[in-house]
Amino acid sequence: MFVGISNTPRDYAWGSTTAISGLLGTTPSGKPEAELWLGAHPGSPSVIEDPSRTGGARTLVDWILADPERALGSALAERETDAGSVPPRLPFLLKVLAAASPLSLQAHPTSERARTGFALENAAGVPIDAFDRNYRDQFHKPEIIFALSETFEALCGFRELGEVRRIVGELRALDAASENPQPGALDALESRLLGDTGLRDTVDWLLRDGRGGDTGEVSWLVERVVSLAKDAVYLAEGGAAIRFPLELATVRDLAVAYPGDPGIVISLLTNRVSLKRGEALYLPAGNIHAYLLGLGIELMAASDNVLRGGLTPKHIDVDELLDVLAFSPVPVPYLAPIVHTPGVSEYRPDVDDFALVHIEASAADAAAPAAGVPMRQFTLTGPGIALCTAGGFLVAGATASVTLKRGESVYITPDEGTLTFAGAGDVFLATTP
Repeated sequence: MFVGISNTPRDYAWGSTTAISGLLGTTPSGKPEAELWLGAHPGSPSVIEDPSRTGGARTLVDWILADPERALGSALAERETDAGSVPPRLPFLLKVLAAASPLSLQAHPTSERARTGFALENAAGVPIDAFDRNYRDQFHKPEIIFALSETFEALCGFRELGEVRRIVGELRALDAASENPQPGALDALESRLLGDTGLRDTVDWLLRDGRGGDTGEVSWLVERVVSLAKDAVYLAEGGAAIRFPLELATVRDLAVAYPGDPGIVISLLTNRVSLKRGEALYLPAGNIHAYLLGLGIELMAASDNVLRGGLTPKHIDVDELLDVLAFSPVPVPYLAPIVHTPGVSEYRPDVDDFALVHIEASAADAAAPAAGVPMRQFTLTGPGIALCTAGGFLVAGATASVTLKRGESVYITPDEGTLTFAGAGDVFLATTP
């Protein structure tokens, strides 16, 4: 069964006014369009275009609750989870994300941490929509981001301490060459980077002192690092050899968006990455990250649990964040696809909530059978959501078929089995692995 779905983009302030409409061929709203949600998350469930096909249910979440066996298949409708008894739910959420300015530094909990935190806050009587609530539900929230823009800019995961110290060394050289050297600010940072817990100790200090502490060291440090970063960018533009130009340019840009925020310095502790179009990152539980600029397809577990760590006016629970964060340095967490056949690439992380499949075909590929090129096919083992971002396809399954054009999306029940995509363009398919 193919069920047409749609939604209205979320108008978060950091969103682009043109990127989502430009991708999907829709009319811009004139407001920021940050995220288009396709799924059954209660925060913004997809709207069913023809409710007569779903027993009158007007949203995807209503249909799943009313007829889980049909909508989800028996495996998910009867799924037992470690969280105990929960209503039938679609475990993933597909988004189109368009960042025109940086999002907050953040991390997401493990399933176990989410269950525990959710239960504790419920027991304490913290309202589910309270400003200082950490856990909105009892689920984890790992995610994939796939770059659609020519570059997608992000911070993700902590760097090796040795590399962090090299960045501090470059700042020291810039400070020493300045008209008014202030080495004490960098001394305060470097002293906390010592030892095996240097990253944790530094994040702890930056967030506690930088958000209302008494010493003022962090405010001084942030101000000094921003000033030196501006000097570095100016020198780099003049041809000087700067070892970390992208990182220091990021500091300058973050200072414009979030002046005085300690997350500006935390950004130097993290991997700075520029994804090329078609590249993807996988951000598991505990991974500190922030999307900075770009258009992408995001696929995640269907959860609202976010622990923020800077670059935000929102609530930061430092103790909870420190317990959630994975402080072991990691390389940039690229996620390589599994290429099933030419034009069919699957991005499958190490969780059972979701997988992302990219179907692509050129106009020349439309004659694939005659040219001996395999058809674009993928076999579902659970429900799916397909979004066409370019061109158009006839999508055929075991019981039905649908025409999918640029900007259109469809929910697919698992009984459709093997899907065949005939046409040219790009489709992103979210499903369970």
